[in-house]
Amino acid sequence: MNTETAAFVSAFATRAECDAALPYILDAPKDDVAIETLCFRPGYGERSFPERIQLSVARGIEGERWGVAPWLKLADGSGDPRIQVSILPKRIMDLCWRDRVNTPHPGDTMVADIDVTEDNMPVGTRLQIGSAVIEVSDKFNTACIKWKERYGGKSLRWLNHRPYRPLRLRGILCRVVQDGEIRATDRIRKQA
Repeated sequence: MNTETAAFVSAFATRAECDAALPYILDAPKDDVAIETLCFRPGYGERSFPERIQLSVARGIEGERWGVAPWLKLADGSGDPRIQVSILPKRIMDLCWRDRVNTPHPGDTMVADIDVTEDNMPVGTRLQIGSAVIEVSDKFNTACIKWKERYGGKSLRWLNHRPYRPLRLRGILCRVVQDGEIRATDRIRKQA
């Protein structure tokens, strides 16, 4: 890899690039899309990409850190079920995650080429994925400080730009409403 290529790979998305990509991002399919990536996080900073995961209403993704170390908790100290599962739009991932060799995967449960805006998936929308069903929660995904470190502050500010919040550019957070299995080959479908 030459120096110019290396500089491009390590560069973060600029605000101008993010703004220019917005029409393309908002043109994502509305329903019935393939999972591009299925990710499992057993602990902080850990990622694996299994062929299948088990979802449970009580335990979220079986064996994942939500059950023991959630970043959002209820008053009793247990994990807030609104953050059990996350879906990141593929077009956002492709825009912001440029150095795929030295920078970790964002860690979202699923990456898919899908429109996750409030217009397309209002709070309470149920998604059938494999034999599991998840429900879009009201918890807005702001991205954590790690996004700034890994993918850049300009894209983080863009994702959280107040007028863009209904677009849910950072993706959606969901709770499990029906136990089941999700395979990497499954599709995401809105329930009627």
